[in-house]
Amino acid sequence: MHENPLFSKIGGLVAGRRSKWVTLAIWILLTGILSVFLPNVNSQENNAARQLPTDSWSLEATALMKEQFPSNEGVPALVVWYRGTGLTDGDLAAVQKVTKQLTDAPLAAQKGLPPLHQMPAAALKGMVSKDGKLFVLPISFNEGTQTDVLQEGMKKLQEITVSQLGSDPFEAKMNEEALHARITGPVGIQTDATALFKGADFALLMATVLLVLILLILLYRSPILAFIPLVGVGFAYGIISPILGFLAKQGWITVDAQSISIMTVLLFGAGTDYCLFFVARYRQALLAEKNKYSALRVSFGGSTGAIGMSGLTVIVSLLGLLFAHYGSNHRFAIPFSVAIFIMAIASLTLVPALLAIIGRVSFFPFIPLTDEMRKEKEARKGKKIREQKPVGALNAALGRVVTEKPKSVLAISLIILIALAAFAPQIKFTYNILESFPSTMPSREGFTLLAEHVSPGSLAPVKVVVNSEGKNADVQGALAQLPYVESVSKPEDSKKDANYKAYELIFKQDPYDLDIINKIPEIRSTSERKLAEAGIASPQVWVGGETATQYDTKTVVERDTKIVIPVVITVIAILLLVYLRSIVATVYLIATVLLSYFSALGAGWLILHYFMDTSAIQGLIPLYAFVFLVALGEDYNIFMISSIWQERNRLKLKDAIRLGVSSTSSVITSAGLILAGTFAVLASLPIQVLVQFGVICAIGVILDTFIVRPFLVPSITMLLGDAVFWPSKAKRQEVTGTEK
Repeated sequence: MHENPLFSKIGGLVAGRRSKWVTLAIWILLTGILSVFLPNVNSQENNAARQLPTDSWSLEATALMKEQFPSNEGVPALVVWYRGTGLTDGDLAAVQKVTKQLTDAPLAAQKGLPPLHQMPAAALKGMVSKDGKLFVLPISFNEGTQTDVLQEGMKKLQEITVSQLGSDPFEAKMNEEALHARITGPVGIQTDATALFKGADFALLMATVLLVLILLILLYRSPILAFIPLVGVGFAYGIISPILGFLAKQGWITVDAQSISIMTVLLFGAGTDYCLFFVARYRQALLAEKNKYSALRVSFGGSTGAIGMSGLTVIVSLLGLLFAHYGSNHRFAIPFSVAIFIMAIASLTLVPALLAIIGRVSFFPFIPLTDEMRKEKEARKGKKIREQKPVGALNAALGRVVTEKPKSVLAISLIILIALAAFAPQIKFTYNILESFPSTMPSREGFTLLAEHVSPGSLAPVKVVVNSEGKNADVQGALAQLPYVESVSKPEDSKKDANYKAYELIFKQDPYDLDIINKIPEIRSTSERKLAEAGIASPQVWVGGETATQYDTKTVVERDTKIVIPVVITVIAILLLVYLRSIVATVYLIATVLLSYFSALGAGWLILHYFMDTSAIQGLIPLYAFVFLVALGEDYNIFMISSIWQERNRLKLKDAIRLGVSSTSSVITSAGLILAGTFAVLASLPIQVLVQFGVICAIGVILDTFIVRPFLVPSITMLLGDAVFWPSKAKRQEVTGTEK
């Protein structure tokens, strides 16, 4: 067994006869103190943080609109009233009663409300949709109102409605023949989304813990051992949450519900993996070492390098998101890196201390014994005790297959992965935030009703502002001639500077459709052309509104993908090169993980599109999936390849590959199943962006675990022979890592 003397010495310091209790006490005290004096991360969520850079077209347009065309409208909640057989006079009278009560006793932060109760019935009927089935009551609230205040206001609105009608139209199912009411618009979407994530946090945590516990018990058949990684992750989270909460409270980082949900999965998945790699090394050491402390020192010396390198790979990959400009991409970097760093420390300090305290009993009822201990037990009991071997028959067979038939293994692996990757270019993307939410979410149901019974484009008009410089430019006419435009309003002059004119443009189609989103540059260029024709040398045009915001989102996300992916690949390649000291190995390890990533995208699209009826995935998914899959995929490669590198010091390359593959097979398979399972938990949530992310990442981890790591990488290593060590000399290759 190979071990690093320095790491072995450190292992004695954190998990020695006396120090094990000190290590445990430090973790307990730190967790308790930080939890008492610092806020937890959930209390510092900011789900309304800015996503786009300040120089985005749509944000510049919004700022100009506020400056030149100030409005007191506030943020609207659109109460959609609908009856499939047509709204009755009684329905409209009920709406008037609700309006009167809201006028007499306004909701908290309520800013504007049309006086419908003062209008004659005929005028009210004129505001109903053309088919007579839908009516919209807009209620505006002060900008910047806290979400909990808005939620309380929506709850109060529903109570008022029920008291006036005697029934609850907000609870009526859409297929029922009754009066329906749904709250949509910015306020409705904001409050619904917050409620979804709050409910998802607890469900995600419980489902993840339960899944990891069940998998650990099934895989290791030891109830005690199953709890040790969970205790490690639990204490790590107890440190991570207040630290991130403190950083967020100081304004140094921003966290939202989505990032916390994904961080929980990452922590349990990757954290359990690190714990298992140490546990597996400890079990192997216990088969050779009678003294549990000696076994721990051996385990620490043999596994610290690989665990540290794997953790570092994930951390630097996540830090690559600092180069992103889109808000949620950029905000992932620090919280996730901090979480992985603390989890890696826990797996190399707290987990060894727990194993030192519990000892061999951790593996009950299958306690690992040395040959000497086994013989002593046989003598005491008078019967033969089954010998325990570190490598099972199946794992040994796997090692033989990749070394005896590497060409066949490589060909089959490539065929499977390339076939799946071929579906990746077929993926369709969307930037419509509403499509991330369940179709039964009230605000989405209300939005759908508006789209079906009112002109779809009127749901999100585009605002076009130009600086006419006093010239007469027919911008309205030019925009109205565009084939996808339904109407353009007459110009509105700014009250501050008459040179600025604003137009409201309404599309014929869904303003969130990708084809329409891509028309924003044409709208801008058409306006600029008309201004130029009027004699303006440097035309100034601003385009705002939801569609313009989605266009900017698409542009920024695509830019992030093009920048972050090369950065992450470069940094990981440098780390691998320093660790393995082999250019050849670094190149094919990176290449295999990239192939696995595109295969995961293709396979994920097959499942999401054909089996889960997903028409398009969120545009953020490819970058999210890349960062996690490449970082975590290299984790498994590092653990396995480091074992091969170690064995090459004393064996022929073929034997080193065979032993390296077989000795790492069980633990990496177990770790992969657990990590894939935790990602799959996301698919049970009602938020589509997390479902899509979870499905693709789970598939990617499965591909890494069952194809890339056991077959593709070792077969390439076998076929390349000693060239894999270039430019280092094969026989003198020494890499600190772990031997499984």
